Amino acid sequence: MSEMKSNTGGNILGTQDVRKLLFKFAVPSVIAMLVGALYNIVDQIFIGQSVGMLGNAATNVAFPLVTIATALGLLFGVGGASNFNLYLGAGNRERAKKVVGNALFLLTASGLIMLVVIHMFLDELVTLFGATELVFPLALEYISITSYGILFLIFSTGASNMIRADGSPKYSMYCLLAGAVLNIILDAVFIFGLNMGIAGAAWATVISQVVSFLMAAVYFRKMKSVSIGKNDFLLKWGIVKPILYLGASSFLNQIAMMAVQIILNNTATYYGGLSVYGSEIPLAVAGVISKVSMIFISIIIGIAQGGQPIAGYNYGAKNYGRVKEVFKLVIGISLLISFVSFLCFQLFPLQIIKIFGDGSDLYFEFAVRFCRIFLMMMIVVGIQPASSILFTAIGKSHKGIFLAMIRQVILLIPLLLILPIYFGIDGILYAGPISDGIAAIIAFVFVYREMKELTRLENEENLKREKSAEAV
Repeated sequence: MSEMKSNTGGNILGTQDVRKLLFKFAVPSVIAMLVGALYNIVDQIFIGQSVGMLGNAATNVAFPLVTIATALGLLFGVGGASNFNLYLGAGNRERAKKVVGNALFLLTASGLIMLVVIHMFLDELVTLFGATELVFPLALEYISITSYGILFLIFSTGASNMIRADGSPKYSMYCLLAGAVLNIILDAVFIFGLNMGIAGAAWATVISQVVSFLMAAVYFRKMKSVSIGKNDFLLKWGIVKPILYLGASSFLNQIAMMAVQIILNNTATYYGGLSVYGSEIPLAVAGVISKVSMIFISIIIGIAQGGQPIAGYNYGAKNYGRVKEVFKLVIGISLLISFVSFLCFQLFPLQIIKIFGDGSDLYFEFAVRFCRIFLMMMIVVGIQPASSILFTAIGKSHKGIFLAMIRQVILLIPLLLILPIYFGIDGILYAGPISDGIAAIIAFVFVYREMKELTRLENEENLKREKSAEAV
């Protein structure tokens, strides 16, 4: 018992019941992730109802930039949070606070750089992301405005992970929730009250992101576990390198999503133009379905992120039995969420699509087919993102990176490029379930092997404790 206390340091992450801890950390994390998804979905709904199908297509074109910003936020936020918990678990508070300072600096700097790059290559980016001639002006207007919120989006995304790692999951949730609620209110006021159209949705997003940023920034003046000073913000490669290493999995997962979105937009536009549906219908549908499916993926990621500080701290403290329990709980809940999402997309595709505005019979016909076929394997999709995050949490970023890449880069992108050559627009639809199914099988094998390794480490640690107790 005395050895356990020395490993945990009295921290609740190492002592409290794992189920209660996961609930405490995962619920705010899930809400925070849903907030991020709702930013885009709420805009999509309001724009779809006011501007129509072309408006939906325009926000789809803008989505890769949001994904890049989220990727940078997770690179430094998840990387910072994972290292922070590992160092706290090992009792190294001095290094833990330097991780926070360096991560905050990197979040701010990357936001400023991205803002400059967007405005330097704005027209080229809109074209690259798949805008057709009809969609281009709307997408250009939307992106040119929302780009001013990029810095605030990156910072609040990354900071929320470190706030949660510091033991304040509720405050992390409030930061993002406040912005989401404000975004809904301002969308209604700007779009319908002031008739600002797609520009109103863009300004609503920017203002809301500023509010989330300010709430997150204030927290770091007085953290629970450490107190950061000016010197902690000075970049040191010895601090930055492990941040990049443990944040790489989440970062690459988002970059892969961006690459998939760009390729999906362009292939849907090209092969849609060769079909009865035309170019705009597949482009709009792909955007709507991608964002709706992200609701369920966000819940799964939120649950896994809730388990991240628990798994990371206990792995650092060599409490491997608790790490195993986190793995089992997170994977099990993720698969349950996957099953629910599968039922929704298979049973209610038309009802889901109609939330995002009206369209032609051809539009709804393609949307229903896309929903049911492309998302056919949602029933098992949860294991891949959940296991990727958990591997990163325990310092095994190489496994997390591979699992993050397998579904989208190694499988989905090649399938999106190859299958349509032979099967036209239907090839795009079937690329989804094939990649989801194979990725789930591979992730299961990784998790099974890791559970065996954790059991081995747990047995070794128990043996050491028994010998230590006998010696005393």
